[in-house]
Amino acid sequence: MWQRRYEQALAQGRVRDADFSTLSGTEVDPVYGPSPEVEAVDDRMPRIGWPGQYPFTRGLYSTGYRGRAWTIRQFAGFGNARQTNERYQMILARGGGGLSVAFDMPTLMGRDSDEPESLGEVGHCGVAVDSAADMELLFHDIPLGDVTTSMTISGPAVPVFCMYLVAAERQGVDPTSLNGTLQTDIFKEYIAQKEWLFPPEPHLRLIGDLMEYTSSTIPDYKPLSVSGYHIREAGSTAAQELAFTLADGFGYVELGLSRGLDVNRFAPGLSFFFDSHLDFFEEIAKFRAARRIWARWMRDVYGATDERAMWLRFHTQTAGVSLTAQQPLNNVVRTAVEALAAVLGGTNSLHTNALDETLALPSEQSAEVALRTQQVLREETGVANVADPLGGSWYVEALTDRLEEEAERIFDTIRAMGERGRTPDAAGEVHHEIGPMTSGILRGIEDGWFQGEIAEAAFQYQTALEKGEKKIVGVNCHTESVSHELEILRVSHEVERDQVRELGQRRQQRDAEAAQRALARMVEVARTEENLIPAMLDAVRAEATLGEICGALKAEWGDYKEPARF
Repeated sequence: MWQRRYEQALAQGRVRDADFSTLSGTEVDPVYGPSPEVEAVDDRMPRIGWPGQYPFTRGLYSTGYRGRAWTIRQFAGFGNARQTNERYQMILARGGGGLSVAFDMPTLMGRDSDEPESLGEVGHCGVAVDSAADMELLFHDIPLGDVTTSMTISGPAVPVFCMYLVAAERQGVDPTSLNGTLQTDIFKEYIAQKEWLFPPEPHLRLIGDLMEYTSSTIPDYKPLSVSGYHIREAGSTAAQELAFTLADGFGYVELGLSRGLDVNRFAPGLSFFFDSHLDFFEEIAKFRAARRIWARWMRDVYGATDERAMWLRFHTQTAGVSLTAQQPLNNVVRTAVEALAAVLGGTNSLHTNALDETLALPSEQSAEVALRTQQVLREETGVANVADPLGGSWYVEALTDRLEEEAERIFDTIRAMGERGRTPDAAGEVHHEIGPMTSGILRGIEDGWFQGEIAEAAFQYQTALEKGEKKIVGVNCHTESVSHELEILRVSHEVERDQVRELGQRRQQRDAEAAQRALARMVEVARTEENLIPAMLDAVRAEATLGEICGALKAEWGDYKEPARF
């Protein structure tokens, strides 16, 4: 079957016109595996498979990267929308294939730049976006119908997405043609990153509304990027990152099913976001295991019949937590190794961190080095010539199996927590609308179980570092150095003053009564089961600000404080 699919892709022009040979000129095959005789008797083959075939251990496409190389998607954002737009123009001009928006802390927390809590943070860890006008500036002269855009934001993801849609409208782009990814993953915020706005249930309501809206109106857009990256950066093991991330994904599948959505239609709109850390082979095995687990659960547990609904598409970012302030030039090597692991694991898109990110936002030079790292891998190393080149390696296959087994044990624990969280009514019957994985995740969040598991893993690793059992070059070994301090990017406080001034001017220039009516209408809809997206879009079109939208919903839904865990 693999051979037939590859030949079909070749005949249809879905294989790149490129040189698929070694540096010495030897032609290489698109994929390698056992001979037909060995395949027939090798009991591992149903688990390993071939590229483009269930269970997709070796990749989603029969062509591998010969059909399409991974998307180079550099994460960028700083200062105001004008400054970040300039960086985007640079990335696209130098060969970047997609954009990924980093937002500043006030935006991530659903606050306006002129709120007291925003003081000193505006534009410092990403771009400040207060209203649709900022989103317009952010993508000025970048046609949103022609470029895929990822937005890394979860708590206020839905109103920010509405601003993105309005910016597209104002460009004259048909929103139904948009393609990109919104992170939206609120589970990982409670588990690891801590940037939520409301209690879990209202967040899940918003996500359900978004899934319904995009499924019916923007079919190519991916409204959810389930994020393991932040779970790993918080200190988890590779197995925990794998299991917690996929469990979150299953929770969102159950959310879609509870809305009556067809799994074969909405599941292809889910994507994933993983960390690529420094244990080279473990990371490759993690990515392969993730595809296999997802395909099996989607088919056998959630009833997917369309292959695309079984595909686990994922973006990868190299491990920010692996970078060091000491001897920062070493970070170029770390990032290159991590990027290579992601590519050999079959990532669909990739962001490479810059060498100076432990000290500040990337400078233009360090951002270029990060971009060139991917381009060297793609153009010079031959890694895109063969699909899953490490498939069949005894070591890699054993690691893949072990990570899958560990993930399954964790799934059992989460589902068991969900069963304990189901309470019977007076007749002794259990009633709940959410599925067992979703229920288990909510129970684990409320009990602090996820946080405790990650904290224990982080403690074990830190202890190993302090004992010298684990090594970090430049930190606890090989500490002598001749390197000098780097020139780093510094965001001027003028950015905050300018942003606050422009925000005040926009408030004065807008129709204030129209904005307030739209906000009031949005709150009315929030009290019903009606889809909230159209009302929120109207508020954004009236130039209601992010802080106003989130503040109105907070007043209606309340805030959330996580339980103390010691």
